[in-house]
Amino acid sequence: MRFVTVEYKKEELPAVLSNDQRSVIPLKNIFKKDYPTLLSFIEDENKECFPNNLDEMEALPLEAVKLLSPIPRAKHDIICVGVNYVSHLEETKKHFFDGKFESPEKTIYFGKRASKLVGHSQEIMSHCDIDEALDYEVELAVIIGDEINSSTKYTDLSSKIFGYSIFNDISARTLQNKHSQWYLGKSLDSFSVMGPCIVSADEMEFNGSFDIESRVNGEVRQHSNTKLMRMNVGDIIYELSRGITLERGDIIATGTPSGVGGGFTPPRYMKKGDIVELYIEKIGTLKNTIS
Repeated sequence: MRFVTVEYKKEELPAVLSNDQRSVIPLKNIFKKDYPTLLSFIEDENKECFPNNLDEMEALPLEAVKLLSPIPRAKHDIICVGVNYVSHLEETKKHFFDGKFESPEKTIYFGKRASKLVGHSQEIMSHCDIDEALDYEVELAVIIGDEINSSTKYTDLSSKIFGYSIFNDISARTLQNKHSQWYLGKSLDSFSVMGPCIVSADEMEFNGSFDIESRVNGEVRQHSNTKLMRMNVGDIIYELSRGITLERGDIIATGTPSGVGGGFTPPRYMKKGDIVELYIEKIGTLKNTIS
């Protein structure tokens, strides 16, 4: 199942893509219960199962709607994992923080403010008046589907994931380097981008291996596979949940491989008018323009 949020006649509608991916079926056409947002659907402990005759439901042509981020407004700040690919760790040590970044003994976690998430085909604000070092990061996003806490066993984690999406952790590198934490440089308005959909967990292998790639103006910048993460999805969730309760709808961005703009010599940052495309196997492509 592929979950989306669309805008239709100025109304935001949580929906699912049809099997042929040419139309969307609003949840209100499927269930008697009203779900104003996809987040409200995820949070419903007593939601019904999808009927077998889904493609017989009233649908909207894909060209008639505007895709938004599947979750336009996050429940909490995004939980992010830093330098979670060996290749990105090595380029960070070489190109960032004046070469003073050392290999961490433990996983790096940080928060990213996301009062509003940008979706597929929507514009990303450059904020070039604040920082011209605008960077991209392709990441696998995990959306929690059921509460996970310190009593949750590792073997039960896969059943508590709602689904997966593509996340662009946009970063203002000058701000990130100047401050002793990463929150400001990664939290400017429109710097959290997710989409084009959320693929339900049953359609993707838990701790699976998925090709992951970013392109700027058609040029491949990052290319890797999630099997090369230092901490896989299960390990990340398990470590976090030993002391933090993860709730339905929480979003975790699992880190990016090497090839970010700041990892080139000289750096190859994005500018106004650039088109950035992120791809993850089995999910699709998330495409945005810098404004």
